[in-house]
Amino acid sequence: MSITARNSAESALKNLQITSTDGKHSIDLVTSVTELCYYESLMLDSICVRLKFADTGSTEGLDGKTLKEVFPLTTTERVDIKLSQEVNGEEIVLGGKNKLTLYVNDYTTLYEDSRKNLIDLELRSKEYIQSQNMSIAGTYYGLVSDSVKKIMEEELKTEKEIEIEDTINTRNFTIYHKRPLVTLNWLSKQSVSRENQQLGKSAGYFLFETANGYKYKSIDGLLDQEKKKSYIYNNTPDTKIPAGYDGTILDFDESNLININQKSKMGAFSNRIVLFDPFSTYYQVIENKADDNNIKSSGKRLPHFNPEFDIDYTRTSYFVLDTGTFPDPKGGIDQQLEKSKDENFEYGKIVNQSFMRYNQFFSSQISMTIPGDFELHIGDSIFVDIPQLNKDKSDEVDRQSGGLYIISDLCHYITPKEFRTELTLVRDSFGRRGNHTTR
Repeated sequence: MSITARNSAESALKNLQITSTDGKHSIDLVTSVTELCYYESLMLDSICVRLKFADTGSTEGLDGKTLKEVFPLTTTERVDIKLSQEVNGEEIVLGGKNKLTLYVNDYTTLYEDSRKNLIDLELRSKEYIQSQNMSIAGTYYGLVSDSVKKIMEEELKTEKEIEIEDTINTRNFTIYHKRPLVTLNWLSKQSVSRENQQLGKSAGYFLFETANGYKYKSIDGLLDQEKKKSYIYNNTPDTKIPAGYDGTILDFDESNLININQKSKMGAFSNRIVLFDPFSTYYQVIENKADDNNIKSSGKRLPHFNPEFDIDYTRTSYFVLDTGTFPDPKGGIDQQLEKSKDENFEYGKIVNQSFMRYNQFFSSQISMTIPGDFELHIGDSIFVDIPQLNKDKSDEVDRQSGGLYIISDLCHYITPKEFRTELTLVRDSFGRRGNHTTR
């Protein structure tokens, strides 16, 4: 589907209303905003909006006063934002609803004189601010994915949509006064997908928020999904979109994130784990190597290094086995005795596997800018093609750098004269697999 009519910020920022903490004042700042940046990131726990607005006293509803005179900014003020665009005659609203509701997490006065103030606001989701100011304590049993859902619904009490990919592994644990989102990120490193990962071969999840809600997804599941859109970078002033693509790339930069020393220290492609059971004096050493055959990937192959530097392992981890702890009280005494020798958490099949997948996930990176597009979110898979460098100036695409990538960071940049979307794309492998129309 081609995208048109995206160059006007007026068609993107429909409403921006801030309400005082006591609920007595509500002001529409849409005409005062000079710059708005909407962020999503796989590495953040929350969506974020940074906006600058001119507080001049001319804003409607302030009776000639500045916003700071009407009510003091103290943080936690509610801000309702509606961002939308028209795509082929259809209104696309960011988040699929009438508005986004965020809260002031921080603010800075950038400039101040007798005529105006220039204020910068940082807005965050309700769940993020709550998590920063609360802690949880309790014992959880069963599948990791069930514990994630329980913490989101019962501790954070989120009303947003939660999309959770089921895990195959269980983890019984007790939390002593940790922040909810910190706990969820801790669990993400200990999760193995029932559908997209093999226990002992791959592990690791991401917890992230988009305008549509929260998602808890495995690394392999993200890399193996179908593409959402296709883009091409042709580095020409021609604005016509080639057949089969959804848009053209305005600006493009490719980065290689494989530093052999850094990746080796993290055990990205080879590592070992040493396990010890103090009750039975059981001692085991397990070595792991990256294997293209046991993971789901977006490209053709993982990075392969010169065999002269082939080392059995580049990182060693040590763990004491967690055996017979935290039995589920619902199982009764007989079941507790039966499972008294079982591992509560299988370190040898999960920990180093997640180390490897997290580090492999960021092997290749592309930064690119496209015309503003509210249909894209972090975690989406998009197909990217760039021209191959050759002397005969043919239209062949680069079959090493092109292909499927995952959006890890997204920024919608809006000013009164401009609307663009900036993306950071990553993947674990090299090689163009599939094509821009079928995958």
